[in-house]
Amino acid sequence: MFAKRIIPCLDCKDGRVVKGIQFVNLRDAGDPGELAAVYNREGADELVMLDISASREGRATLMDTVNRVARKLFIPLTVGGGVRTLEDGRRLLGAGSDKVAINTAAVETPELITELAERFGSQAVVVAIDARRTRGQETGNSKLEIRNSKIEVLHTIRDVVPVSNFRVPVSAPPPEGPAATNWTVVTYGGTRPTGLDAVEWARRVEKLGCGEILLTSMDADGTQAGFDCVLTATISHAVHIPVIASGGAGGPEHFAEVFLRGAADAALAASIFHYETHTIRSLKEYLRARGVPVRLG
Repeated sequence: MFAKRIIPCLDCKDGRVVKGIQFVNLRDAGDPGELAAVYNREGADELVMLDISASREGRATLMDTVNRVARKLFIPLTVGGGVRTLEDGRRLLGAGSDKVAINTAAVETPELITELAERFGSQAVVVAIDARRTRGQETGNSKLEIRNSKIEVLHTIRDVVPVSNFRVPVSAPPPEGPAATNWTVVTYGGTRPTGLDAVEWARRVEKLGCGEILLTSMDADGTQAGFDCVLTATISHAVHIPVIASGGAGGPEHFAEVFLRGAADAALAASIFHYETHTIRSLKEYLRARGVPVRLG
């Protein structure tokens, strides 16, 4: 099994790192350059920087912020937000990013995925998919409900077993059939539903040439209640390219779960790193102790 990657995420707005719940109620989390330097020292495998308001505001990614972050890093950097043209991709790669992430533009102009891949290589193209569960759907693992603007995870009996006891092989297929959960793709920072089925969209972007999928559960984002492992496993088994799980990380056990049960190739988080709830080093030591292959610097 390849080493699993731990990726801090810098959600940026107006040149500052922010964090909220389901992309709203944002609060300041620090300077992107300073945080990037910290994560570089702590042993992050990669860093993702997203200009979360660029698409909604109809502007390009803030290039000065990209430059400041890139100068602090010796690890791969992925930048997204407001990438709408081949020229936008060229500017970001020229400013120091190693990969460009596209979300809204990928949905509205899918041919851009192919153009970027043909020009810069598939390894430089990440398609970000923000997925929201269809109401009323559930699986045998968990059901997500919205109550008082918070996500509550209603666990079944098998979910209370400690993560270290799970022996579910990552190759196990996700549930199928009438009871299987559905997800729809949303764009513009999670504000606009598209009607696209997330699984079918993932398969399509792979065919169009993208090299990696950044998959965010909009239901779990910012809740720190755990990744949506059913969503992650479903997408991971539907494609042949790496899938980065995002949305819901609250503790080391959530990372172990998304790797062991969710079949993720990498896991992304923000709040637990920004506010020093957990360090990347301690997280990796926890994962290695539970049999998850990680790189320890």
